[in-house]
Amino acid sequence: MIASRREASGSPAAAEVPGTPDASDAPESPEPPDTAARTGDPGAGPDQDLDVEIRSGYRRFGGFSTRVLEAGPRPVERPAGRRFRMRSDDRLRHAPRLVLLHGYCDSADTWRPVLTELARAGVAAIAVDLPGSGEASALRSGAMLPQLDVFTAAVVADQSALGGVVLAGNSLGGTMALRAAQNPSLPLSGVASIAAPGLSDSWLVRGVARNPLARLATSLPVPVPRFLVRGIAEQVVPRLLYADSKQAAAEHVARFVELFPDFKATGERLEQVARLIAELDDAYELERIALPLLVVACGRDRLVNADAGRRLHSLVPHSRLLVREDWGHCPQLDDPHGLTEALHYFAGSALAERPPSGRRNARAGLLSGAVG
Repeated sequence: MIASRREASGSPAAAEVPGTPDASDAPESPEPPDTAARTGDPGAGPDQDLDVEIRSGYRRFGGFSTRVLEAGPRPVERPAGRRFRMRSDDRLRHAPRLVLLHGYCDSADTWRPVLTELARAGVAAIAVDLPGSGEASALRSGAMLPQLDVFTAAVVADQSALGGVVLAGNSLGGTMALRAAQNPSLPLSGVASIAAPGLSDSWLVRGVARNPLARLATSLPVPVPRFLVRGIAEQVVPRLLYADSKQAAAEHVARFVELFPDFKATGERLEQVARLIAELDDAYELERIALPLLVVACGRDRLVNADAGRRLHSLVPHSRLLVREDWGHCPQLDDPHGLTEALHYFAGSALAERPPSGRRNARAGLLSGAVG
């Protein structure tokens, strides 16, 4: 169900989302992404159709190099290959552009099924590898969330030249989306947070943070065979990510399993998770959020309780709440069509609610002064 302080009308399927702008209304972009067309990628899995193109390339944001997956309408190009930036703010604000962030120990590939659905719907979208994940640069020493903030802000700023950015994130990506929404200076039209941790986590997540003995055990020089570690991971991962582990796609499970090649690597991951969970204690300043916000809570999530979404919805009164009792921690894998429909509908409504730039900047200034 979708709950809101306002009564919603219409259905996601019937929602009309504005299309892309005309080429005649867009100047060039000084820094185009280095994208290479890729169709029917063998690593993409069965959710990819040969007639749907997901373009893959590499960019640099906030001092981190990363891989970018892009789908939907291409940015308008001049003969020289340089992308246009749009002159008209009115056209810009009516061209939705989804930016998708993955969770911890995941990568942009988790969004391939959703990117495929968005491409079919004619919606422009990108997914990026967060620093420390996938093919992105490693995180530096020190706190992780501030580094991810810088990266996320750079991605949003870059993509805002191509359309009204709606930022959507799952798990850790949901946390980064909320933190971006707390920053009134970012050019965002809306934010969707899916199963963000730190508000009502499961006993499993709390146990990793509070029980150092489990992490210590993995650091001991115990000769645990690699095949045993991999076998356990292959059993555990589907149960944590999917609502129904029997429906787990092998290629997506394999991405996670590769992160736990041996006992030592498992210990290092657990230690990093514990540090990240500790940072979540002070991650949110939800009173700063004035943007349209969609909160997605999943009833069969074994890592973040659905109550986390309900609590977030209550703390941000203008937010909209979508509760799906049949979804697990990664609904982009459980039900890419259903999640895409929700994001598509939300993106269209968020852009429709977006005030003109002058009013938006004034509101951001007032909010910034109010909260210091």
